[in-house]
Amino acid sequence: MLKEFQDFIAKGNVMDLAVGVIIGGAFGLIVKSLTGDIIMPIVGVIFGGLDFSNYFIALSDSVTANSLEAAKEQGAVLAYGSFLTVLLNFVILAWIIFLMVKAVNKIRTKAEETMKKEEEEKAAEPAAPAADVALLTEIRDLLAKQN
Repeated sequence: MLKEFQDFIAKGNVMDLAVGVIIGGAFGLIVKSLTGDIIMPIVGVIFGGLDFSNYFIALSDSVTANSLEAAKEQGAVLAYGSFLTVLLNFVILAWIIFLMVKAVNKIRTKAEETMKKEEEEKAAEPAAPAADVALLTEIRDLLAKQN
């Protein structure tokens, strides 16, 4: 069973998946920083200068705080600002992945077209005679010149 597990882990697909997960996690942090540190403050300024992530609705009468952190300690809150931030993170991440997939598909299509074109050119060219046939042809031509 240990041998089977080692074979499974050693397969290329598992390693590719592991690399993809690690890069995806790092990429997710970049997108989170982009939205939280750059985009959402701009959106907050447009919508009245407030920190967008602190938008919430108190679901309990005991909540009197002005910040989301303090409000969560006091009782139940509906943190729609945090949800909108995460939703925006998702949309940005999905858009970037869409652009990456589109670029990879474009590159792949061009590569396939180039390979197809090269194959067509090879097929259109007549095949060169074998080395022994070429040698015999030269010998024939030399004998013909001597006569």
